[in-house]
Amino acid sequence: MQVNRTLSIVGGTFEIISSGTNFKYHKNLRMMNNYKVETIDDGLNEFHVEFQGPKIFGCNLAAFYEGGVWKVRVTFSNDYPYTSPSIGFINRIYHPNVDETSGSICLNVLNQTWSPMYQLQNVFDVFLPQLLTYANPYDPLNREAAKLMMRDLTAYEQKVKEHCQTYAKKSEAVVAKEEEKSSDMELSEDECDSGDDEAACQMIID
Repeated sequence: MQVNRTLSIVGGTFEIISSGTNFKYHKNLRMMNNYKVETIDDGLNEFHVEFQGPKIFGCNLAAFYEGGVWKVRVTFSNDYPYTSPSIGFINRIYHPNVDETSGSICLNVLNQTWSPMYQLQNVFDVFLPQLLTYANPYDPLNREAAKLMMRDLTAYEQKVKEHCQTYAKKSEAVVAKEEEKSSDMELSEDECDSGDDEAACQMIID
């Protein structure tokens, strides 16, 4: 039976693993401290990462995906980092270079020009945002999306946002929980700034 386990890796709280194969996976996961990571069957070579549409202002294709939240499947091969990780969207995304059914992506840096110098963090901080920003309708995995993008960009934007709303929207319960956590953190910081209870504030910061 497949078991998913959410890791708390914010601030590098991940347990050190010294064996050769696991160490290279662990090193990458420790750098993913800004992302929610969910392992599969307690392994380190296959897991899910929560990826959010970038917040971009102005005339930019990536702005169409703002507010969307996707679960991205990551699989390391035995040859990693000399071969790229396998990356695929689990929930649907409307994009010319993403297969809408399988979630596989067409991205040159993963398929052809991958370097061992790249880290998994680069995939989520740089490569996937670039995929959303610089869609290539001339080499599509989703031909319908490619044709619509070239023919009617306004209609394409509407279709993207409909998919975000239907397949990539956080539940109201999750949003409320995150807002509550954010409010608690702001309140704690305000209490620290007031200097009323220095010891308690030090405990919060630690």
